[in-house]
Amino acid sequence: MPGFTCGLDATLRVVAGKWKPLILYFLAQGGPTRYGELRRAVRDVSDKMLIQQLKELEADGLVKRTDYREVPPRVDYSLTALGHSLAEALVPLCAWGTDNLAEVTRVFARREALNDRGRS
Repeated sequence: MPGFTCGLDATLRVVAGKWKPLILYFLAQGGPTRYGELRRAVRDVSDKMLIQQLKELEADGLVKRTDYREVPPRVDYSLTALGHSLAEALVPLCAWGTDNLAEVTRVFARREALNDRGRS
């Protein structure tokens, strides 16, 4: 069992990666979600990465996968109680991003311009 330096360390390890917070966010928007719905919501993620991230979130007890064993296959994903509590903890981060979207956009544009100049 890995040791954690603090609660933030534990949280960051659970949500490590680009896609897990987004998956949690979209699942928290309401009810069980089909894979295709998640795939459309979490834009730019590959199928392989989305499946991997869902499996990890399920193994960590944050996401519940329900396989209805039907033809054609039907699988739903939803948050567990632990997943809901983590999604609630992410709400202030979402609000910060919304409140600061213009400034963050400028920062990233400036960074990209500097990187482009460095490559030339």
